[in-house]
Amino acid sequence: MSQLNYARYGKDNVRLYKVHKHDDGTQSVVEQTVCVLLEGDIETSYTHADNSVVVATDTQKQTIYILAKQNPVTPPELFASIVGSHFVQTYPHIHGAHVRIVTHKWTRMTVGGSPHPHSFQRDGADIRTVDAYVREKGGISITSGIDHLLVLKSTGSAFYGFHRDEYTRLPEVWDRILSTEVKATWDWASFAGLDDVKAKASRFNDAFDAAVKIILETFATDDSASVQNTMYKMSEQILAAAPLVETVSFSLPNKHYFEVDLSWFKGLKNTGKDAEVFAPQSDPNGLIQCTVGRKGGKAKL
Repeated sequence: MSQLNYARYGKDNVRLYKVHKHDDGTQSVVEQTVCVLLEGDIETSYTHADNSVVVATDTQKQTIYILAKQNPVTPPELFASIVGSHFVQTYPHIHGAHVRIVTHKWTRMTVGGSPHPHSFQRDGADIRTVDAYVREKGGISITSGIDHLLVLKSTGSAFYGFHRDEYTRLPEVWDRILSTEVKATWDWASFAGLDDVKAKASRFNDAFDAAVKIILETFATDDSASVQNTMYKMSEQILAAAPLVETVSFSLPNKHYFEVDLSWFKGLKNTGKDAEVFAPQSDPNGLIQCTVGRKGGKAKL
């Protein structure tokens, strides 16, 4: 005998683009990829081939487009809450909706020294992420974040004083290249419902902008003793800047750049203080992660 322990289904990779036409003749654009996963009284579709409980994934896709036409898609935390709330409120047998939104970067071009009214460029691979979970009578949980933010500094980082034993070959270094691809997320205090999200909607963009500024400025200016210590400093500052955030998490892979010993060629010096040419490495790499929360575990509502 067997039983269905857990199930959810939905539509993934829904590509969405919305243009905002402003009264002054300028336009702004938003491009997103949306995923919706529904859960509830749907087990008979798995166990008894009963499709009457299935809200077709094509229906979900069309619903996303209609809601995007009828509502703002920014901040994405609000739009994710709107989408999730729609499915929970519209279908009595659906008790939970998971919505993930990835916002792709479009930056307004500067042409002739002025912002162009309707032309944009993708000036980085970083993306803005939102995961929202809407529960029937259970409020809304939201996690915001940034991913694929590639950063590098050519000095201002060290790594020494680490544990050594018979397995250790890594030399200590007091000046090194530091590069990583930032993945950061922050968990908001639970929202009572969609109206609560709407009332606090302005907080989401403010927190995102503050987090990106903190990440970049701390990375650039911190005399880094380790990736661990630098990411902790970033987390502390994000918590201070966003009072409704309960925890901040980072996942930072090391992007290694190794010196190339060229002494074999006519004694050419390219190590230590003379190093100028490096070989970028793809793998293996270090991976450093942490979650930092408030003492007592509660955000300030």
